[in-house]
Amino acid sequence: MTAVPSIRPEIAAHLDLHPEVAAALQEGRPVVALESTIISHGMPFPQNVEMARGVEAVVREHGAVPATIAVLGGRLKVGLKETELHQLATDKAVEKISTRDLPVTVALGRHGATTVASTMRIAALAGIRVFATGGTGGVHRGAGQSMDISADLLELARTDVCVVSAGVKSILDIGLTLEVLETQGVPAITLGSAEFPAFYSRQSGFPSPLTVQTPEEAARVLQAKWALGLSGGVLLANPIPSAAEIPATEIGAHIEQALQDMDALGLTGKATTPYLLGRVVELTGGRSLEANIALVRHNAAVAAQVAAAYAQLG
Repeated sequence: MTAVPSIRPEIAAHLDLHPEVAAALQEGRPVVALESTIISHGMPFPQNVEMARGVEAVVREHGAVPATIAVLGGRLKVGLKETELHQLATDKAVEKISTRDLPVTVALGRHGATTVASTMRIAALAGIRVFATGGTGGVHRGAGQSMDISADLLELARTDVCVVSAGVKSILDIGLTLEVLETQGVPAITLGSAEFPAFYSRQSGFPSPLTVQTPEEAARVLQAKWALGLSGGVLLANPIPSAAEIPATEIGAHIEQALQDMDALGLTGKATTPYLLGRVVELTGGRSLEANIALVRHNAAVAAQVAAAYAQLG
């Protein structure tokens, strides 16, 4: 275990910081957190390892240190060694874990791939302020009956981390998700667009509550928010590159079919998102997976730029 002086001893006792990450944090250099659910539950081996290392390389190319986060053997891992990444990508005992699962996973020495919520929490414990992912969770369609609302939204309300994503996942109710973010006091900011993006698509049909034009402006927002004592995170929505997007009208039909198929299977809870994303991959002939990889890499680049600008602000 490599400790960073600013981390409380009782927290440091559960954290394993990769030496590169620990050195960057000690020296005040930019670090970008990365989630691990997409590795263990998002795509097959060895594509998942290739994708993960490719995203880490993008972070480095844009001036920051990557810190892929997971839980292995009950240890909170912030930055993965090659053997740890391989284990995460291949071991069938790796569970998908959110914030609520962390105490059990740690106490019982289990393996866990972290969602947006649990990645945020571990990143905050390590002192990392910026996190890149694909898309955040939100209010599921039909939540009026199911009450299925992602823990990502509550974590954004209470954890001081900026999440850079391509908006919320298209399979969700984007309008209601934006309403919940407003209620929780979370700035939902779109980079360079007046319209909130919809993961695979640059447009969702919903205006963005807030907008910034550059990563530097986003960094200044983070500094101002936390300097004012306004606790909680920021959602920075970064539209998918034009060349990689699937238009909303096209992807919408596939999502509706996937939702019908899921209802027929009776799936609920945390099984819904992996099923829906996988089914959309099938229905699009793999195009949605290609779009997913493209937007994750784009988010990693922007997150590194935001982290670098934030570090310069001191």
